[in-house]
Amino acid sequence: MGLIANQYHVAIAIDGPAASGKSTIARMLAKKLGLVMVNSGEMYRAVTWKILEAGIDPRDVSTIVKALGDMHLDCGINGCFSTIAIDGRLLRDELRSENVNRAVSVVSAIAAVRSRLVSLQREYLQTTSLVMEGRDIGSVVFPKTPYKIYVDASADVRAARRLAEGVTDSVVSRDQADSSRETAPLIVADGAVVLDNSHHTVDSAVEAALVILRGQGLRWSE
Repeated sequence: MGLIANQYHVAIAIDGPAASGKSTIARMLAKKLGLVMVNSGEMYRAVTWKILEAGIDPRDVSTIVKALGDMHLDCGINGCFSTIAIDGRLLRDELRSENVNRAVSVVSAIAAVRSRLVSLQREYLQTTSLVMEGRDIGSVVFPKTPYKIYVDASADVRAARRLAEGVTDSVVSRDQADSSRETAPLIVADGAVVLDNSHHTVDSAVEAALVILRGQGLRWSE
């Protein structure tokens, strides 16, 4: 499969709360459509990891803003997936640590952090068509894209998924933090179609997403 030739690069926005399955759906959509999958959350996790590694309190906004200005962030592509490196260190497993899980909502709520990373996220579209997942992709990063899906699932289902991954943070608390922050809160973007992923399999969720995208006008070759 692949997108029918277009002179412009295309952005597919996949938003939703923690453990809704948006990353898996985005990854599978990118594979099926021959696009690059960009995980915006990993960028926020990378900055959070760097802040914690430097011994900075994630609530110390002024110190974080200063540290952010000194960071060299390198957002790249490896195959069909985005990568993130800070000061020359490519980050992978570090991004899923318990400390990062606990602090990422606090750090990602800082306006200066979001501004810096949104700029980097938008730069991807200059070189490739993509599927980007996150919490403000359809509302802030690419508000003009017609291809928007909001992936949701019940709190109980999402909590069970997190626990199965060995993560013990509260999805309810994370939802509250992400939805109530002043800068780029988690919302259903204008034009987005909600996909309830509470009881889908991976395959059926991806098929449902493809139906939504076709309804939004996306065309691809089989």
